[in-house]
Amino acid sequence: MTGFARRERQLPWGLLTWELKTVNHRFLEIGCRLPEEFRAAEAGFRQSVAASVRRGKVECSLNVRPATAGASLEVDANLLAALTQRAQQIATQAGVAARIDVVDLLRWPGVLRDGTRDAAPMIDAANKLLEEALADLERSRDSEGARLRDALELRCKGLIEFAARVAERLPEVRARVRVKLLERISQLVSDVDHERLEQELAILAQRLDVDEEIERLRGHVSEVRNTFDGPDPAGRRLDFLMQELNREANTLSSKSQDIETTRAAVDMKVLIEQMREQVQNIE
Repeated sequence: MTGFARRERQLPWGLLTWELKTVNHRFLEIGCRLPEEFRAAEAGFRQSVAASVRRGKVECSLNVRPATAGASLEVDANLLAALTQRAQQIATQAGVAARIDVVDLLRWPGVLRDGTRDAAPMIDAANKLLEEALADLERSRDSEGARLRDALELRCKGLIEFAARVAERLPEVRARVRVKLLERISQLVSDVDHERLEQELAILAQRLDVDEEIERLRGHVSEVRNTFDGPDPAGRRLDFLMQELNREANTLSSKSQDIETTRAAVDMKVLIEQMREQVQNIE
């Protein structure tokens, strides 16, 4: 499900900000954009996100705006020397004069850092702020989930109404098929074995009967509604139920001997497809 959360906190060493965004995805995919000094804590950040979000593509951005007062910049001399040496080697191999931009070297992650900041309390503050941001994200996704539930419930109601319409027409359809078959037989054969005819009519009626499909469809709709209230993530289970609903609607359409029943089956498939698209957004 889609969601967004932003939390920030002013601390003595700077302004700390988390931004979390989630979009639809079949599985859980977490992306983190972190300042260099927080890289050591990335695994912990990912675990916190995975404990809160089970499905979706999650973009996590941590920004730090350092406080200017009392800042003391330090340069990693070893890293800077290694970068300079490597840049000169590449320039020599390329056959061009070595032109090294000092500003570009200083922009390299880890070369320049604030010597007044201790990483441990910064990481601790980032973890606490992340928990708050995840709580906000969960509320945002819950709101989105409520809207999706209402949309799915409306379509479940439509499926039940179409199923009831088909069930009401079944006696009329059976009678019409029987009359049509008897008329055709009487036109072709004068002497009819009525016992054999009744057997064939029973076999035909069984082949065209859609009572089981309607009952299974109703059962799947009931299971969809039960899944809404379950404690576990519902997305994948609803994916499976959409497949089952579509199978019953296809069978109903293939067995149909009545234009109204065929239309109802097509309308059901439209509703199921709409539900399937919505289910892709559900965790």
